[in-house]
Amino acid sequence: MCAINGFNWEDRDLIDRMNKATLHRGPDGTGVYKNKAITLGHNRLAIIDPRTIANQPMSTEDGRYTIIFNGEIYNFLELKAKLESSYFFRTKSDTEVVLAGFSKKGIDFIKELNGIFAFAIWDNQKGTLYLARDRSGIKPLYYYNKNNTLIFSSEIKAILEHDVPRVLNKEALEHYMRLSYVPAPLTMFNDIFKLYPGKVAVFKNSVLTISSFVLDKKVSAPNSFTEAKERVFDTLTGSVKSQLISDRPLGLYLSGGFDSSILLERFSGLRTNIDTFSVGFILEESEELEKYNKDFYLARKTAEFYGTHHHEVLIEPNEVPALFESAVYHLDEPISNPTVVAMLKLSHFAKETVDVVLGGDGGDELFGGYDRYRLSHIASQYQRLPASLRKAMSFGERLKKLNTPPGVERHKLFMYQPEELIQSVVKPAISSSTYNYFRQNYFEQIEEDFENQFMGVDRASWLVDESLVKTDKMSMANALEARVPFLDNDMIALAESITSNYKLDLFNKKKVLKEAFRGRLPPYLFDQPKRGFFSPGSKWLRYPSVSTMAKVVLSESYYKETAGLFKWSEIESVLEKHLSHKQYNLDIIWALMTFQIWAKRYCVTMPV
Repeated sequence: MCAINGFNWEDRDLIDRMNKATLHRGPDGTGVYKNKAITLGHNRLAIIDPRTIANQPMSTEDGRYTIIFNGEIYNFLELKAKLESSYFFRTKSDTEVVLAGFSKKGIDFIKELNGIFAFAIWDNQKGTLYLARDRSGIKPLYYYNKNNTLIFSSEIKAILEHDVPRVLNKEALEHYMRLSYVPAPLTMFNDIFKLYPGKVAVFKNSVLTISSFVLDKKVSAPNSFTEAKERVFDTLTGSVKSQLISDRPLGLYLSGGFDSSILLERFSGLRTNIDTFSVGFILEESEELEKYNKDFYLARKTAEFYGTHHHEVLIEPNEVPALFESAVYHLDEPISNPTVVAMLKLSHFAKETVDVVLGGDGGDELFGGYDRYRLSHIASQYQRLPASLRKAMSFGERLKKLNTPPGVERHKLFMYQPEELIQSVVKPAISSSTYNYFRQNYFEQIEEDFENQFMGVDRASWLVDESLVKTDKMSMANALEARVPFLDNDMIALAESITSNYKLDLFNKKKVLKEAFRGRLPPYLFDQPKRGFFSPGSKWLRYPSVSTMAKVVLSESYYKETAGLFKWSEIESVLEKHLSHKQYNLDIIWALMTFQIWAKRYCVTMPV
């Protein structure tokens, strides 16, 4: 993994500053390419072919094309074999394969890549810059394009090394308060945008044009549940195998959950002497110690089952304030989730042993692992009942939700923070922009298999702009490469072809994935409820070091620029009710704290 930086004029000092701001992503080498029309910078984390000859920026022999690349291409050896007859390779890197393929086939070559990437290619002959991001959005790419100026980077903090206004995007704030993240293409900064996954941006003559390079890879749907199981097993095996290629030490995040355990099972069939890593929490017995460490203990048990070299790290509550502030800085924009504290600590710990880790991101969004999909399935089944039968059923408050129609209303039901609580702490009242965003972008057409559509929307938004950002930024804060085998191109294509009835029923989630590995995984894993990767944020808030921090951060005087955004007396009441155990308010408190720390750290100003 690496950092890429650039802009459309020549300035060595600025590119050096951008490279310095992103050095944590690639400490193994720094390089610059520049001429009057373009300046490109690169920080390298050397995973494939770590020799200096493979450093970047990398140019073709004739000097026409120059690339800066962040990511890994898992099918690069296969692609290289097809190119060797017409291109002389000087390195063993996947970067040069992308450069060679682009020089021979142009932009269409991007469609052949199976991997995680964000890259820039400069065509010096045509004066054209190409920016591309992988189809799942695993690698980030941000840009600023205004007044004939284009600036881009793997991280926003590098763009801010330029004289770019640090103005709050009010629409992004509205999304964030409801979702706890900002959906693309917006960021929390005005005029700084995320490039959508699966897109290529072409910059020529000061004009930026964005289009899709992804041709959806359609595969035939399995004809039976048995066939679906077999294909899931075979496809995931191929994905894990392809992602074990590395010239640096490689390990696995083992959360104790089903997805990471599946990856370990496949990993153990291909390699020996595996390093696994887990994070747990130091709490008092009275603070539900067992609950918050259940997966930590399961991970230990599973590691013993497979005989891995298992490494464990614990977080003490007094570590939380510093880790929290550091995580907010590395995220670039607010994402409200206490797990970032654990992820940052875990990545720092894992980096002491390995340079690459596999993780289970994407398994839930592909195979229906979240309870919201099961509950949506129940609602869909209920709404197919005869009207007379539905009318005869007695309704409690929970049952009334079964009448929520598929589409944006059901998405809102499961994905938004309580509207009444949001409006009570924000001033003035925020608009319905989030509802309209999802309706226009994802729910204009409602598919018959709505639960698969719901999973697809989550993969396009929640997974990209919340989950994968956390994974990338928390790992790369410590120069640790994170790979996600569930989001292999073939794995996605297969999962999209499988009906949701094979994934969900009234009582079960991830059916086809679990059954594909029944008999291969320890039996005790099949009896576990879905817990997800979570942290004891609600408990941390009641520790003096964290509660003191919360009271300071959630005050009108903390940062003058945000003083007019919120109703501080109401926020004080929300915090006090949580601290005194009268009301569970972690979600809104953590969201507000994250935003406040971010705004002050990045010196954000308010729009006029």
